[in-house]
Amino acid sequence: MNKTSNALEIIHREFVDGNPEMRAELEKARCEDAVARKIRQLRIRSKLSQRELAKLVKTTPSVISRLESADYEGHSMSMLARVAEALNRRVEIRFVTLKTKSTEKFQHA
Repeated sequence: MNKTSNALEIIHREFVDGNPEMRAELEKARCEDAVARKIRQLRIRSKLSQRELAKLVKTTPSVISRLESADYEGHSMSMLARVAEALNRRVEIRFVTLKTKSTEKFQHA
């Protein structure tokens, strides 16, 4: 294993590598963060405040705030569809292969 001074790499090696439960938690957190960032990005591109988007979605600004939080774990398909419709979008879902040590070897070959 290569030496590193990168703190995130060190933490990853210590707590995530070889720990399937931690790897699953990290992947879940990344997914939640990606959804939250996308909602916020689309709202801002549409030049809407949280209050304005909430009105279009027929919910409250606090719900929009939660949806835009990386810590929020309650994203439902129905709410995502309502947000998408309000922003003249549609929701798409993809299933992608997780990178593991064994798949990384094949990707670099």
